[in-house]
Amino acid sequence: MIPRARLASTLRTFSSSAPAYKHVSHIGGKPIMLPPNVSFDSSPTALTVNGPLGTTSVALHPFVRINFPEKDMMEVSVEDAEIKVQRQMWGTTRTHIYNAIVGMSEGFKVPLYLVGVGYRAQLEDDPRGTMDGGNGKRLSMKLGYSHTVYVPVPPHITCEVPTPTKILVSCTDKHLLGLFAAKVRSYRKPEPYKGKGIFVGDEKIRIKSVKKK
Repeated sequence: MIPRARLASTLRTFSSSAPAYKHVSHIGGKPIMLPPNVSFDSSPTALTVNGPLGTTSVALHPFVRINFPEKDMMEVSVEDAEIKVQRQMWGTTRTHIYNAIVGMSEGFKVPLYLVGVGYRAQLEDDPRGTMDGGNGKRLSMKLGYSHTVYVPVPPHITCEVPTPTKILVSCTDKHLLGLFAAKVRSYRKPEPYKGKGIFVGDEKIRIKSVKKK
């Protein structure tokens, strides 16, 4: 007599439906809608994106295929989705191309909020100019330390300080924008007890209660 659990597992191994082995990337399979003010120059190794904010290029693997089924639509595909490397780079390449299109047409922006008593920021001229590779501007921030924190602004970053507690950072490269925002945030990371620090975008933290004896 076959035990009930073993019998059930034995019966489940038989199926009349054919297994599906076709791999499709949920991100890579999405078409990219193209704005009218962006043009492209394609080569076997790179895709150059030209827009009103500048020009950038995205490296392409030999197995990546770029198609334009319609005038304002782009599709990214690979030669064989069954190969792991191609399947991994399918969605990644599509995301890089999409970010390049948005960066050259609209750009990326992220606000930074200074939360804390006496926390202030202002944008001023850097007395060292462009010696440190900056664009001649720097952020001057008071973050509760005994000294003022100065952060030079890189040439590819644009900073605005509409209010003393808000910094608006913009860039055409999403990756470089995130690196600079993380650098500024690192000078006073949000702490979970009083909720003070530099918050990026709509970042939120869970406030912890202080243990009292």
